[in-house]
Amino acid sequence: MAERDGWDGLAFTDSQSLSGDTFAALAIAAQATRTLKLATGATNPATRHPAVIASAIATIQAESSGRAVLGIARGDSALAYLGQPPMPLRDFGLALRQIQAYLSGQDVDVDGYASRIHWLVGHAKVPMSVAATGPRVIDLAARVAERVTFSVGADSSRLQAAIAGARGAPRDPRLPPLALGAYVNAVAHPDVTVARALVRGRMGVYARFSSMDRAVLGSLSEADRGVSEQLAANYDMRRHAASGARHETALTDDFVDRFGIVGPPDHVVQRLRELIALGLDHFVIVGHGRDTPADVLRESSARFGHEVLRRLR
Repeated sequence: MAERDGWDGLAFTDSQSLSGDTFAALAIAAQATRTLKLATGATNPATRHPAVIASAIATIQAESSGRAVLGIARGDSALAYLGQPPMPLRDFGLALRQIQAYLSGQDVDVDGYASRIHWLVGHAKVPMSVAATGPRVIDLAARVAERVTFSVGADSSRLQAAIAGARGAPRDPRLPPLALGAYVNAVAHPDVTVARALVRGRMGVYARFSSMDRAVLGSLSEADRGVSEQLAANYDMRRHAASGARHETALTDDFVDRFGIVGPPDHVVQRLRELIALGLDHFVIVGHGRDTPADVLRESSARFGHEVLRRLR
């Protein structure tokens, strides 16, 4: 469906308590498609060892003839459903460097043991895309990864600040030029009220990220800071990424319109063009809640593909 509707890629969430195995899903998708990029959106190096992640995504790279992308983050729901917080930044940075070394066919020092994935011969390296909200993660990602995919919403001013932070970070000269993108909560629908209702379930996840770092929270406007704080205070992890959760009440119409991109296709195209002009070269479009009926998802996928994506090209 995604390939037929004109999407460039498909990302699978890695959250063991909410969905089936991500890499199994990607392997199935690799056999069912011919052109789609296939990404983890995102996995984390806390529930999976860096060597396991590298070997798994390299397997998808081989099975898809080079279409894999490693989306990675510090872990949210995957760890929360184990009663744990996101991965500490220092440990996350070490894991990213280890994964990059594994994927490049290098030895990795694991407590004094020279660890390597020996079967990685003759396959193009899988690009790493780090999901980043706060300035420290953005700086880290820009130093070690091929891509940074910001998770700060669709407000131009916030994205400009994130872009400046990424471009200001020192970078390993052996890496290719840094690609910059964004996770965007977006739904195209002729009725903006319907679009807002469809996007709120998943938007709560991404808006909550802005409340998890004091530096990020302090950078928000007073109105947005109030929304983020109320969202975090009332967040129901049992309804994570689902529609109709109690924390959705914190997401006012003004906030949804500013943090996301919702409404008729013409409006969605215009907003995305504005973000492209900032220097972004990829988006991960995050639309409906995880409990959206299949028929609604089919209709929305077709509309976005045919009435938004084609015009952006």
